[in-house]
Amino acid sequence: MPEVIFNGPAGRLEGRYQPAKEKNAPIAIVLHPHPQFGGTMNNQIVYQLFYMFQQRGFTTLRFNFRSIGRSQGAFDHGAGELSDAAAALDWIQGLHPDSKSCWVAGYSFGAWIGMQLLMRRPEIEGFMSIAPQPNIYDFAFLAPCPSSGLIIHGDADRVAPEKDVQGLVEKLQSQKGILITQKTMHDTNHFFSGKVDELIAECSEYLDRRLAGELVPEPPAKRIR
Repeated sequence: MPEVIFNGPAGRLEGRYQPAKEKNAPIAIVLHPHPQFGGTMNNQIVYQLFYMFQQRGFTTLRFNFRSIGRSQGAFDHGAGELSDAAAALDWIQGLHPDSKSCWVAGYSFGAWIGMQLLMRRPEIEGFMSIAPQPNIYDFAFLAPCPSSGLIIHGDADRVAPEKDVQGLVEKLQSQKGILITQKTMHDTNHFFSGKVDELIAECSEYLDRRLAGELVPEPPAKRIR
């Protein structure tokens, strides 16, 4: 798994990158939790998601947002971190111009950044939003949400209470043309303490079903003239 350094908007960004064997393999980018609360690309959930995508033939990248590890720059309250994520996607697409599709997975703060990236990049066809925090971050930009995806969270999450996540899910599920899959894990906190393996199993099942053509909206019925 090569260590990589690539240019971001505020200086160099540090990442871990694993190319797929197939030239046209899809790309997956995994985004870490809040930089000011210990979030890094080596977070266990981020690390496991990286390997989940890699094992399914994706070209995969995880990286440190600005100010973390060897990534340069200062924390920018989300705006700069979104620019970092866009730069990361540009960098990996430059290496893999034959890749036509992309997935983004984000955990906590990374879920918020990932959903914003989704709005900017039409090639992102699937997302995983793990323990998003609509009680803290504004998700109103998802109007409409352009892709189907998974929102997974715990019912004992005090950082992002279940009722707030439920409100976000219901808002997105009311939109036409996409399918939002929700998983609520029992007796699970924001950090998935003791539940990381179960979390990755849920994410893996979702990804496998999507790759098999499931969990997407039915095409509209053709009208007979």
